[in-house]
Amino acid sequence: MQVRKLVIPVAGMGTRFLPATKEIPKEMLPIVDVPTIQLQIEEAAKAGIEEVILVTNDKKECILKHFKEDKELEEKLEKAGKTALLEKVRKINNNVKVLSVKQTVALGSANAIYQAKELVGNEPFAVMYGDDLIKGGCALKELIDVYNKYNGNVIGLQQVPHKLTYKYGIVSLVDEDTLEINDIVEKPKVEDAPSDLAGLGRYILNSEIFEVIENLKTGAGGEYQLTDAMKELMTKQKFYGCKFSGTYYDIGSQLGYIKANIMYALDRDDIKEDLISFMKDILK
Repeated sequence: MQVRKLVIPVAGMGTRFLPATKEIPKEMLPIVDVPTIQLQIEEAAKAGIEEVILVTNDKKECILKHFKEDKELEEKLEKAGKTALLEKVRKINNNVKVLSVKQTVALGSANAIYQAKELVGNEPFAVMYGDDLIKGGCALKELIDVYNKYNGNVIGLQQVPHKLTYKYGIVSLVDEDTLEINDIVEKPKVEDAPSDLAGLGRYILNSEIFEVIENLKTGAGGEYQLTDAMKELMTKQKFYGCKFSGTYYDIGSQLGYIKANIMYALDRDDIKEDLISFMKDILK
């Protein structure tokens, strides 16, 4: 079946970015001048996704508002002759339908995904997390291509330094050529890490994951974790890895967020030269 739907949990509190996220969702914090959630949905559009399901809460209404048409703003920009800005506003949706469901109580990543069950139905679907930005290429499209090739669940992978494997979910491979996965170990001790391949923020899952979540026991932090659900599903269905080509940024950390802003700014013709000059000056 075609992968048409994407689920993005956005109900987290964003405590690492307080006080900025006291009233502004962390998913709306900009990379230069584009909200992070918009960059992710642009990636989804390039991958052929038709519907994005945001798992949200009562404090995240402004995310949904961002993706709705604003005729008053468009009319003002048009009358002012600000055609470039008008085009930026009009392209926000990218012809992707944005829907939402609410997670009333924060009970972990698997519980958040489960809230989208009715909207996903019996189809395979993609998952992204709001903290994971991948620049370059189209990571989600690459995962979908792997799904289409093997008709199995897919985890986005990148190699990480072995000494840092304790920070990630590290996969164990059955086959180096197909990247078939038989286990994923969440934040292992460095000496126990089964490989140097970390699962980083992109997944394609069959709808049977919902049945697994229904019977899942609580894990780390007393919550229902998606990693635990995937480990259980691995006993019944095949999982494959996809070494995506882009550069991963953990924008849930301050340093990762700053790095992403710098790298995206360096792609901007209107900013690049001044930014390079500034960085050279402060590094003298």
